[in-house]
This record gives sequence, structure tokens and C-alpha cells, in this order.
Amino acid sequence: MEANFFKQLAGMDIDSRIMLTIAKATKDTLVVSILVQNDGCGDKAKNIIPPLNLKGTAEELDAGFFSFVKKPIESASGLMSNMESYMKQLEEAKKQSAMEKEKSDKEKKEKDAKTKKYNDAMAKAEALEKEGKFKEAWSALPKTSEYPENTDAIRKKQDVYEKHFAPSLFANEQTETETEEVRPFFTEINVTPI
Repeated sequence: MEANFFKQLAGMDIDSRIMLTIAKATKDTLVVSILVQNDGCGDKAKNIIPPLNLKGTAEELDAGFFSFVKKPIESASGLMSNMESYMKQLEEAKKQSAMEKEKSDKEKKEKDAKTKKYNDAMAKAEALEKEGKFKEAWSALPKTSEYPENTDAIRKKQDVYEKHFAPSLFANEQTETETEEVRPFFTEINVTPI
């Protein structure tokens, strides 16, 4: 007698463990219970997959066992493999989400720190302006290279402060010499020819 039970079992597409229980139900009938388990699957839903139960005579089970159980066993094994793959991908997604959240939190903190630094520098410059220390106020202003989005505001403040400590020579303001009456250097001299 040649049994090909294990050859057929080896030919099935399964990645799980198969637990097979065989018991006599009556003198002529057997009950076969097949439970598919996959220890690599971390999803607890695998535990609600019921065993596959078959009942029949020895001849009936010999004739149709593999044709009847192949699809359900392969499906259960595939489902558990997919569950494990899904769980791994879900964990990876959680990690990625945590990393993205951490990255966006870090960017927000950096932006908030930069905004605070800008506001502090502007407040310091304004305080020095109130004290009449325009040169120091100009130096306390934030650098336009560090805050390109605030370049216009910084330059306006610089212009205001510069007018107090370094007035322009080319401004339209009249100077003292322009307001004085222009007097001729020489007076008229009467010269008689010789």
C-alpha cells in the first residue's frame, strides 16, 4: 500500500502550521479536525478562525480529503500571512507617522524660536530708540540675511535710525551756506588806465 498523503500535503501552498486531529465518531466514521496556526502572525483575529471539521468513512476521506480541504487550508494560511504582513505595515506606518509628527514638531519649534528671536531683537532696538541710542538700536536690529521675509521692515527701521546718527549729505535739506546771502568776494574797483 502506497500512501501519498504527505506528498499531497507538501504540494499545498501553505506558510502556516497545520494541526490535524483524527477521532472515531462511530464504528465506521471518522472525524478529522484541521486547525491552521501561524505563530508569526501578531493579529489576535487569527484566533477566531475555526478549525475545519470533516466527517466520513475512511473510504470517503481517502477519496476526497485533499480536494475538499486544499482551498480552505490555503485560504486560512494566506489570510494569516496577509494579517502578519498587514500588522508589520501598520507598525511601519505608525513609526513613519511618529517620525513625521516629530519632524513637523521640530520645524514648528524652530520657526517659533526664530520668530521669538526676531521679535526680541526688534523690541531691543525699539527700547534703544526710545533712549535716543540710535546707533545701538541700528546694531540691535535683526540681520536681513537671517530674516529675508522681514527685509522691508528691517530696512525701514535702519533708515529711520540712520537719519539720526548719519544724516545723508545728499538729502534735500538746505545747509547753512545755502541759506546765507551770497556776497561777492571782490568789490568793484575803479581802475584808470595809465
